[in-house]
Amino acid sequence: MPTLTEDDAAAGLSALGSPVRLRVFRLLVRAGDAGANVTDLVRLAEIPASTLAHHLAALSRAGLVRQERRGRELICTADYGRVGALARYLTENCCAGLESGLACEGVA
Repeated sequence: MPTLTEDDAAAGLSALGSPVRLRVFRLLVRAGDAGANVTDLVRLAEIPASTLAHHLAALSRAGLVRQERRGRELICTADYGRVGALARYLTENCCAGLESGLACEGVA
């Protein structure tokens, strides 16, 4: 699994900071490994295709979404490895505590 830099983590969190991008990302996570085509995402997210393209580009630049052309379809999938790396970054680097050794409560 990849290890993220501070800049990588910030880019991922920033990409998820938009309500529309978060909605699209949730749809892709729910779609699983099969992913979803852009036509279905437009319908399910209830946004115009041009708006979806903008948000998918931001998620893709952050490494959270992969896009693959299959014939005439563009299939989008969540990059679970990158998502896992982002979660690890948060728990390992943000919950490590200060000099006193404090840790985030409730985080394993």
